[in-house]
Amino acid sequence: MISYINGLITHKSPVFIVVEAGGIGYHVNISLNTFAKLEDLAAIKIFTHLIVKEDSHTLYGFAEEAERQIFIQLISISGVGPNTARLVISSMTVDEIKAAIVHENVAAFNKVKGVGPKTAKQIILDLKDKISKEVLDQPLTTSLLHAENKIREEALSALVALGFVRINVQRSLNAIMKEQPNIATVEELIKIALKKMSS
Repeated sequence: MISYINGLITHKSPVFIVVEAGGIGYHVNISLNTFAKLEDLAAIKIFTHLIVKEDSHTLYGFAEEAERQIFIQLISISGVGPNTARLVISSMTVDEIKAAIVHENVAAFNKVKGVGPKTAKQIILDLKDKISKEVLDQPLTTSLLHAENKIREEALSALVALGFVRINVQRSLNAIMKEQPNIATVEELIKIALKKMSS
């Protein structure tokens, strides 16, 4: 198993890089999140995971160990191959993926191309206990809830702009997010809040 490669980047694209180390050029498939972190680099230490099939040996690379670990966890799930896992980690950050799993946010995974409701539910079912334990073991709650907080803040700004009293909006949004933690979009949260505050 190749744990990591430390070398020069001789080719770079959003989907793969070539890293030269010891006179060998390694073709390494990457996520968009990893590409964003190495876009301006000439050399890199990239964490890797090797997928071995009968007709191919394919390297996947990650700028951070946390991204590699979530990739490995995703491909352990029935129906989730390496390409689907790469799409997931390209569409969301590691913390956003963990938050979606912990809060059973099926809609967040459904936004990823190729991930339907059945696969999304399977990801959550298979990984929730493991990810929840990691969250308890590591003080990551604030970053894990970043996506949820962003939705709440955008909804708050929009409702205040519509003329609602800020403190009333905050109370309403807090109650809604507690009752319905799977809300995935600002639009959905605003609609529910409008109904709640108009009743």
